[in-house]
Amino acid sequence: MKNLYPGDRGTLVYYLQLALSRAGNALVLDGIFGNATCVALQSFLGQRRECAVDDTVWEKLIPYLKGYEMQNGERHVRYDLPVVSTAVPYSSLLVDFAIEGLMMRYPFIETGSIGRSVMGKRIPYLRMGNGATEVFYNASFHANESITTPVLLKFIEDYARAYVKGADFLGVPTSELFSDYQLYLVPMVNPDGVDLVNGLLTNGIYYRQARRIGADYPAIPFPSGWKANIEGVDLNLQFPAGWEDAKKIKFAQGYVGPAPRDFVGSAPLSAPESSAVYRFTLEHDFALILAYHTQGEVIYWKYKDYEPERSYEIAQYFGEVSGYAVEVTPQESGNAGYKDWFIQQYNRPGYTIEAGMGENPLPMSQFDTIYKDNTGILLGGMTQI
Repeated sequence: MKNLYPGDRGTLVYYLQLALSRAGNALVLDGIFGNATCVALQSFLGQRRECAVDDTVWEKLIPYLKGYEMQNGERHVRYDLPVVSTAVPYSSLLVDFAIEGLMMRYPFIETGSIGRSVMGKRIPYLRMGNGATEVFYNASFHANESITTPVLLKFIEDYARAYVKGADFLGVPTSELFSDYQLYLVPMVNPDGVDLVNGLLTNGIYYRQARRIGADYPAIPFPSGWKANIEGVDLNLQFPAGWEDAKKIKFAQGYVGPAPRDFVGSAPLSAPESSAVYRFTLEHDFALILAYHTQGEVIYWKYKDYEPERSYEIAQYFGEVSGYAVEVTPQESGNAGYKDWFIQQYNRPGYTIEAGMGENPLPMSQFDTIYKDNTGILLGGMTQI
């Protein structure tokens, strides 16, 4: 991991501050390596040394990001710490830390990879439960919508914690959930794009390529306005469901080549991330899918004239438990999405959930409200089938 020094700002400084705060130091998590962070670091290290973070310091800090540490070859889980942070921006790095921590704490959670991104990053999945009914939730198709990633991670952590305790989860016995359903999550479909937006990717050939693409669209702020994968393909316009229609619409809007958003790609499934989600879906028998995006506090429930059995009824339930509006996808963005293809392919309930309100990327200060609004949807994706 990158060395850090006083005056640095950004996502890695957030992770430094998160680790220090979990170690017992009172800190404001602001992403700025200022004097308070320096004092906390020196206190953590127990010595008055140069105020900097190198590999040896990261080695001491990372267990606080994963929620466990190794001592004399044995695993020691810090049950007093949550695994999933809800206070700092996410990246592919923090997702990997969180998944490793969840696996160590809850070994009945399965993990694996659905494929790799353009830059070769793993796109991990999580599975919990042994039931016959499979459901699938995904998040962060779009790079500047990464607040949706901890929504899924916190949900599975809360579910797993309740299951271990033999407790109900939001009023439902977890033993029944576990035995009746298999919950699959892909918390970050677009790791390269998220790392670009949240500042973990700041140099190298892919960063320079993205800068050049962004420069052709000066009205879209860089990198905060970036939705696409690192090569400028919008991953949620890549599926074989009205792709040609989506292409006509987006080309007419001026997105005729790689762009920060809304470029449909050279062909359906030409981006490795979308192709990975497509293949993963074909390999399973999902009864229902949720695709998490931001923003608008709205639930999109159908594709063209497809109305899978009970899909509108379930959408109405989701609206009731969340307070979100239930609507049909606007025509200009109503083709080639993952939800669109799933409904067309399987004629089963599929939903795009637009969480939160405001301008993307939404601040982490919205997380608690978003999570509270969506727990009923996330649970209902299993129980309402």
